[in-house]
Amino acid sequence: MEESPGVAMEKAMTRQEIILRAFAKKISWIEAAEILDISCRHLRRIREKYEEVGYSALFDKRVGKASPKRIPVEVVEQVMGLYREKYFDLNVKHYHEKLVEEHKIEVSYTWVKGLLQGAGLVAKDSVRKKHRRKRERKPLKGMMLHIDGSHHQWFGDERWHDLIVILDDATGEIYYAALVDAESTSTVMTGIRQVVEKEGVFCSLYSDRASHFWLTPKAGEPVDKQTLTQVGRALRDLGITMIPAYSPQARGRSERSFKTWQGRLPQELRLRGISTPEEANRFLKRSYIREFNRKFTVAAAEPGASAFVPSLRDDLDRVFSIQTERTVNRDNTVKYRNLVLQIDRQIWRSSLDGCRVTVYQHLNGFISIGYGPRQIGRYSADGKPAARRELLRRPAAEKGRAPFLQQTQTGHLMCY
Repeated sequence: MEESPGVAMEKAMTRQEIILRAFAKKISWIEAAEILDISCRHLRRIREKYEEVGYSALFDKRVGKASPKRIPVEVVEQVMGLYREKYFDLNVKHYHEKLVEEHKIEVSYTWVKGLLQGAGLVAKDSVRKKHRRKRERKPLKGMMLHIDGSHHQWFGDERWHDLIVILDDATGEIYYAALVDAESTSTVMTGIRQVVEKEGVFCSLYSDRASHFWLTPKAGEPVDKQTLTQVGRALRDLGITMIPAYSPQARGRSERSFKTWQGRLPQELRLRGISTPEEANRFLKRSYIREFNRKFTVAAAEPGASAFVPSLRDDLDRVFSIQTERTVNRDNTVKYRNLVLQIDRQIWRSSLDGCRVTVYQHLNGFISIGYGPRQIGRYSADGKPAARRELLRRPAAEKGRAPFLQQTQTGHLMCY
C-alpha cells in the first residue's frame, strides 16, 4: 500500500529529529537505528545523503509515483470477473493455471491469491498441523504402485461415485484412473490388468484394507495374509507382493493425490459439460490423465531404469477373473449364482460327475469352466453356451506321450 504525502512528511520529520539528536551526541547512532527500526548500514546511507543534500534526503523518492509493477485496473477487473462468473469453484492454483494457459494473463500466483483472499472470494490458508516424517519414495518406477478409491460427488450433484486411481510411488505418475459406481473386486481387477498390459508386471501394490484386497479377521487387527481374496490370488499368480496400509496417514501419497483430484476434476467436468461416468472416463483417458501427469509427476531417483517387466502369461483372462470351485452334478451341470451351467460331453471323458471344477467369472461378463488346464465350457452372463475357444488341446500325434510341462511366470507347473 502506497504512503500518502502526509505520512511521508511525518516520517521524514521523525527521521530528521533522531538524526539531529545523534549528531548532537545525545544518542548513539546504534540507538538511532534501533529507534527508527532500520539497520545501521541503512542509517549510515541516510546520514551521508543528509549531509550531502539536506532535508530532501529523508524522503522516499518513490512516494507519489505508481509502481512499475502495478497490475492495470482492467486486468484486476478481468481476473475478478472470470472467477466470479466462470471459475468460482476452482482453487487458487488451478485458477491461476487457467489464467495463464487459457486467457494468457501473465500474473503471479501470489498476486492472484492475495486478490481473491482480499475480496473474500476464497478463504485464507489455515495453519497446517505438523506432519510426521515422510517416507522416501522408491528409486525406480514399478517398484511399488498405490491403488485407492475416492468416494465423492464428482459431478457436483447428489450422485456419488468412486474414482479408482493407480499411481507410481517413485514418480506419482497416474497409470490408471476411472469413475465407477462402486469400488469392487471386478473394478479393481480391471484397473490392475490395464496397468499390467500397458506397463508390465510391477513389484508390489500398496492398498488399504478393503475387503476386496484383504481379509481382516477382527476390526483393528492385522490382516490375514494366508487367506487370499480374489485380487490377492491374481496378484500372487503374477508374482506381485501386496502391502497393507493400516491408516490414511500411511497412504499419504495417494491421499494427497486424491485431494488434488477432488479440487480439480469436478470443476473440469463442469466446464466441459460432462455429466456421466462414461463421458468422464473418455475424458480421463483421452487427455486429463496425460495433462495431470505433466503437471504433477516428479522425476524418479533413478530415472534411467524401471522395475516393470513384460508379462509372460497369455492367460490374463483367467488370472483376472473371479474364481470359484464347484462340484459337477450327476447330470453334468454346475450351479453358479442362480445359474445352471451345462457342460458338454468331452471327447476325453464322457462324464465329469463328482469332479471339482473351477468357474471363472471374467471381467467382460462371460463365464467359463476349467478342469485342470482345460476349458470345458464357456457361457454368456445369463448362462447360455457361448462360442467356445479350445485351449491347450493336444494334437492326435501326441496321444500317449507324457504331458507337456511349462513353467509359468510364478514358478508353477502347468500340465498341457
